[in-house]
Amino acid sequence: MDVQKTTINAIRILSAEAIEAAKSGHPGLPMGCAPIAYALYQNFLKFNPRDPKWDNRDRFVLSAGHGSMLDYSLLYLYGYGLTKDDLMNFRQFGSKTPGHPEYGHTVGVETTTGPLGQGIANAVGMALAEANLAAKYNRPGFPVVDHYTYAICGDGCLEEGISYEACSFAGTHKLGKLILLYDDNDITIEGDTDVTFKENVGARFAAQNWQVLHVDLVCSPDDIDALNNAIAKAKENTEKPSVIICHTRIGFGSPLEGSAKCHGAPLGADNLQKSKEKLGWEYPPFEVPQEVFDHCKEAADSGKNAEVHWKKMMIDYENQYPELAEEYKKAMSGEKPDFETLEGLYDFEKPMATRQTSAKVLNKLASVMPTLIGGSADLAPSNLSDMKDTDEITYGTFSPCDFSGRNIHFGIREHAMAAIVNGMQLHGGLQAYCATFFVFSDYCKPAMRLSALMKLPVTYIMTHDSIGVGEDGPTHQPVEQLIMLRSIPGMKVYRPADGKETAAAWVSALSGQEPTVLVLSRQTLPQYDNSGKEALKGGYVLEDCEGTPDVLLIGTGSEVELCVKAKAVLAEQGVKARVVSMPCIEEFEKQPCEYKKQVLPCEVKARVCVEAGSPYSWYKYAGYCGEIVSMNTFGASAPAGKLFPHFGFTVENVVEKALASIEKTK
Repeated sequence: MDVQKTTINAIRILSAEAIEAAKSGHPGLPMGCAPIAYALYQNFLKFNPRDPKWDNRDRFVLSAGHGSMLDYSLLYLYGYGLTKDDLMNFRQFGSKTPGHPEYGHTVGVETTTGPLGQGIANAVGMALAEANLAAKYNRPGFPVVDHYTYAICGDGCLEEGISYEACSFAGTHKLGKLILLYDDNDITIEGDTDVTFKENVGARFAAQNWQVLHVDLVCSPDDIDALNNAIAKAKENTEKPSVIICHTRIGFGSPLEGSAKCHGAPLGADNLQKSKEKLGWEYPPFEVPQEVFDHCKEAADSGKNAEVHWKKMMIDYENQYPELAEEYKKAMSGEKPDFETLEGLYDFEKPMATRQTSAKVLNKLASVMPTLIGGSADLAPSNLSDMKDTDEITYGTFSPCDFSGRNIHFGIREHAMAAIVNGMQLHGGLQAYCATFFVFSDYCKPAMRLSALMKLPVTYIMTHDSIGVGEDGPTHQPVEQLIMLRSIPGMKVYRPADGKETAAAWVSALSGQEPTVLVLSRQTLPQYDNSGKEALKGGYVLEDCEGTPDVLLIGTGSEVELCVKAKAVLAEQGVKARVVSMPCIEEFEKQPCEYKKQVLPCEVKARVCVEAGSPYSWYKYAGYCGEIVSMNTFGASAPAGKLFPHFGFTVENVVEKALASIEKTK
């Protein structure tokens, strides 16, 4: 038996069989890519399936996530715990083999992929995290952090704009331990890529400062020697990331080879049988000869031995560098400081924009959290997202990069920035954040959605939060973005009203297990005596009245000030009002029912909800008798002081709405 060839064919046939059983899936990529994945796993990837979260493992990302059966076949053969039944239940409810790879669901899957191109950006983030941690913790003779990041992508990934952003960033920052394996089969779901994608991919990557290598798997479909040589050459060049352009045939070995018909549909029973005959596969469905498992175990055992050696080295490292070793352990375990004991976190003496209070909090947190790392999409001076007492990650045209800093220049690459930060968070050892203007959350949204899907505690700093942006006009004034982000399951959206609420928002973000968006003002806001840690509950009574209120005034961010002032005017008219600050709806909804009733008594039907954004978040709280002061149109270009009154954000209007709501209840 040629065990190498049999193993490659096992990957092909297992993938095709699982897809056929599901009557759904993408057999073309696994059948064409099988030699690439085999060469990587068998000869290069450093992994230990007995300890799949080993810190110093290589990371592998299947960016072309529709080819998920390639991933599952590998995880099955190389001992990650998937069973034959798991393969047979591909794409079925509750199975460990969902339609696209899902982080946290299937052991061995490093990130959730499927939305094309994002996996590449995740891999860039993982490589950046490796470089940063290596610069911090490695010492002569102690390569504590020393691994590669590999990704497999297809034509679709490279057509997506995010791949341009991410690969440009990787080349600029000389991420030499990043290796991209490009399955170049010239086919997408609509047919030959000639109709959409004719560019010279090699020239594109060369222009982005990547090493470009080629392997021909069309003339020699199982040329493992060529793949081995290319991957080895890529590993040798640590001054540039490398792309290995693998010229392949989609659906190799099947009657549909080279056709778009095998991209996103099962081969069909007849074609599957013909594929087995062509590849010389004589085993029953989902059966693999023991020799293949034994062969794959050799690679797994090699990884196990590598981990044993690494752990022995770590004992010596701990003896020689005890403080550094302790810091490394804390970082990799995700240990956080005790925010309750951090002095001055909630201290603010004068009115400030919440982007300014966020900057103050961020820098205080950075002083006690060496794992905190992040940056902005070329807007740090505006959204105040840089850490003052730490260095930048820098690069030099003729000198090595310095990865030891914690401030990252992402460039004007919002989508890639968010996905890169996901990759850094997935890598471990870092607490990542990123920043841009709130309106540009539109560019970040696909990656933010995956942050929530993967339950990654990434922090998104989003400033310039409303028509308060002013003269830049409606293109830069967010209206619908709040409801967009609040609609994402598992995403926390904080819109604080002052400094203490901003501090609470940061504490919530860094304490939780989900992504958090900090929506911050450009304009100056007052500081409130009664605000503070109650904001951790998402909503609370900021100012109250004697007895049962006649009306509830519910606001967020800059509009809380209108509610507070309206309360005073109403009091002069004999109307009792309660001001409720609701910086985070998601956290408020997690509170016990009794608490929510205390804040928003069911018997008080008169309510006014005030927010300079879409009204759709507020119908639930306003009820049938409530009023909503919100944005129902786009903004306009004018000073903020003129825009707020024009769109109804005045004390007088809030008072009028409160009286109208009270009238409705009679």
